Amino acid sequence: MRKDLAEQLEKVRSLISAHSRSSREVYLDLENSGLIFEESLEELIEAYRSRGNPSITHRPGWWALEVILEAEANLVEFVNAGNGELVFTHSGTEANNLAIMGLARASNGRRKILVSAIEHLSVKFPAERLQNQGFKLVEIPVDGEGFVNLDHLASQVDGDTLMVSIAAVNHEIGTIQDLKSIAEIVKDKNSEIIVHTDACDALGRVPLDLERARIDMASFSGHKILAPKGVGALFIMEGIKIEPILHGQLSSQRLWPGAENIPAIAGFAKALKLFRENFDEYRSKMIKLRDTLIDGIFERVDEVMLNGPRGDNRAPDNVNMSFLYCEGEALTVELSLRGIYVSSGSACTSRILEPSHVLLAIGKPYEVAHGSILMKVSPMHDDEDIKYVLEQIPEAVNRIRFISPKAVM
Repeated sequence: MRKDLAEQLEKVRSLISAHSRSSREVYLDLENSGLIFEESLEELIEAYRSRGNPSITHRPGWWALEVILEAEANLVEFVNAGNGELVFTHSGTEANNLAIMGLARASNGRRKILVSAIEHLSVKFPAERLQNQGFKLVEIPVDGEGFVNLDHLASQVDGDTLMVSIAAVNHEIGTIQDLKSIAEIVKDKNSEIIVHTDACDALGRVPLDLERARIDMASFSGHKILAPKGVGALFIMEGIKIEPILHGQLSSQRLWPGAENIPAIAGFAKALKLFRENFDEYRSKMIKLRDTLIDGIFERVDEVMLNGPRGDNRAPDNVNMSFLYCEGEALTVELSLRGIYVSSGSACTSRILEPSHVLLAIGKPYEVAHGSILMKVSPMHDDEDIKYVLEQIPEAVNRIRFISPKAVM
């Protein structure tokens, strides 16, 4: 084995060993995946055993095609997507890239793209890249809780606008946007402008009615609803022209070449069914756990702030808090030693140790953004999980502040 690779492997193994001391584990890093419904796992395993490629006309191929059609039926009904095409990708990131890059490739000459200042990096980065191809990118500012400035949005929509992309629910601070009002502003100015939403963190958490909200495209991710990793989807309303951004062997899908991840799609279909059938119960449970965790931290820890809105305008699963005088990455490690798994700052940039662009965009100072941790609850958590977290967080914060009192401010 290469020496540098062997050294890295040994380092990782030593970290795993050091983080194996706790008798209890609570996984709250659902932003980055981890938990899966047992029923979804069973579907995934069964699909690996029995199902083939949906492009092939034999019995295993038809089984695979049945899986795709069942998942599509569950998803479009859950979000009232109307007539259109559903493309299964391997992640929400791929779905967002297909929406933005694919629409740009099919552009009829309009070159302006509007996104909010707090979009996921899988929206932000491809939109920025298109600037090298002559497109103009405009970031719409948000207020201190992450709500899009609708007046500014209206002022930027014009005849050159190709698309507007704003997430239904922000992945970091849980802000629930008013998609219907956003789409009305855009469509009233020009009905041909495409409205896309990254709905990865909205699916299963808030009611979605894409047809009523006049949404043209929406992206989804399997692991965000306790399905397997390795599956995402993009809904495209009928009549919208999209060009593929990848090329290769044809599949059962026009816009995404190669073999579909049938086992993951099977698990996705099962998770969608569970969330559809138990939506109100799951949502109420998450809200209760979320508020217990937020209120409990405020009661037990000094100099802490909540990032994002409170109450009904916040996603039911989202807890994002900044602990002053406490570096977020250090707190993540300290909690991991206690069997509590969270993420620090921006989940997609945490290893780079850069502050979250979302927190900076809502006006948080650099040092406050660096002291944030993100936790997400799920229907699989219970009161005992939250009780354990509330027992451990004050001790963890005090320890970090003691050993590094000027880590943040």
